[in-house]
Amino acid sequence: MKVQRLRVTFARGELLRYITHLDLMRAWERALKRAALPVTFSEGFTRHAQIALAAPLPVGATGEGELMDVFLEAALAPEEFARRLRAQTPPGLEIRSVDEVPLALPSLQSLVRQWAWRATLPAGSDPAEARARVADFLAQSTFPWEQRREKETKRYDLRALVLDLQVEETAAGVALLSRLKAEAGGRPEQIAAALGYDTQQVRVHRLAITLAQQDQAPTGV
Repeated sequence: MKVQRLRVTFARGELLRYITHLDLMRAWERALKRAALPVTFSEGFTRHAQIALAAPLPVGATGEGELMDVFLEAALAPEEFARRLRAQTPPGLEIRSVDEVPLALPSLQSLVRQWAWRATLPAGSDPAEARARVADFLAQSTFPWEQRREKETKRYDLRALVLDLQVEETAAGVALLSRLKAEAGGRPEQIAAALGYDTQQVRVHRLAITLAQQDQAPTGV
């Protein structure tokens, strides 16, 4: 029986940027098992740890504000949970914080509203040209877009998903900083493609995930 819900904020680094969402879930399940934490398991023939991630990261992407809910059958102090899990977390994953949240909250996935990204453009990209492309995109009232995935084609207004878009110059190169609605197609790869960049050469990093506001604030470490 679920008696406690802990929310883990974590980073996924370069070592694990090419793993799939399923592989990441398995990595967390193994780490939780090694840490001997009292995780609640699903019923049925194939039992799984009751954990949920806020949103999958694209294969090839990294992130620093990723969120995961873990349900426990025996309560633990968040700091104790964090200490034990950190000792078993594989290279490429870093636990940033652990907070206790109410059991009755809606599913973590259903609470996701926005996300912030950094998309590093291809080497040699000109910052002035990038700013001009961004300004032209933002000046559009709509930007019809088609996203093809296997046999399915989705059509939507890409401009309507962009809440903020800026150009950043760093030692690593020119990057797009974006804040997007967390809806189908609200991804930095689509923004880069819409601006005319080769997405095969764009490096994507998720900075943060914004959840819907809840009545009770989390408590923990």
